[in-house]
Amino acid sequence: MIKYIALYRRPDEPEDFDEKYFTSHLPLIEKTPGLLKWEVAKVRRTFVHGFLGESQPYLVAEMYFADEAALKVALTSPEWQAAGANLSEIGGLDLVAMFAAEVRA
Repeated sequence: MIKYIALYRRPDEPEDFDEKYFTSHLPLIEKTPGLLKWEVAKVRRTFVHGFLGESQPYLVAEMYFADEAALKVALTSPEWQAAGANLSEIGGLDLVAMFAAEVRA
């Protein structure tokens, strides 16, 4: 299984970002082909000091795919492209670091 992770730093206007993220961005992500499940969590406490520099982690989004091939299909899909365009529109691209990780049981 592959997990695609988006780690967002704290936006200048958290309430405004949340409104846009949860009402416009997540519905687009849900349409991504091959997406098995997703989770979004708000960071409440950070224990590793200095690791992220001056950035405060704010939100962690995790999207699960069966394997690398399914992730590749997702990343090239029109649905993913629409979600990326939306993320840019709501100011999220300036806040996010994204990476994929293999889930090991």
